[in-house]
Parts: sequence; structure tokens; C-alpha cells
Amino acid sequence: MTTETPRWFTSSYSNNGGACVEVATNLAAAHGIVPVRDSKNDTTTGPVLTVPATAFTTFVAGVRAGEFGAV
Repeated sequence: MTTETPRWFTSSYSNNGGACVEVATNLAAAHGIVPVRDSKNDTTTGPVLTVPATAFTTFVAGVRAGEFGAV
């Protein structure tokens, strides 16, 4: 069995300010998960939150629809 490595990326809207959330969507189709982490933490040993892909998709749709208000 091959273990896939998450390919992390940060939104282009984050402006590289260091307060970013990184996601690895490459695992969604094969494993049904989207790992999420805080880029301020050590990215090699810091915590990772694993979100079901369906929940992540629903969250992103809500953000795009403006359901969470402006910051």
C-alpha cells in the first residue's frame, strides 16, 4: 500500500502574512479527507486537523456564499 504525501498550499488571498491556513486537497478523492494546518506552527511536526472532504466542500461553499460574514 502506498501512502500519499499531502501537497500543502495556501490561498492566494492570504498575502503571505504568516497567519495562514494551509490545506492539502490532493487526498480528497482517494481518501475522502482534507488535511488542514496552521502555517505559523512548525509545518513538519505541528498539528494537522483532518476534515471529511464533504464537510470541507460544504465549508468552502459557505465561504463563497458569504454565509460567515466579513472579517
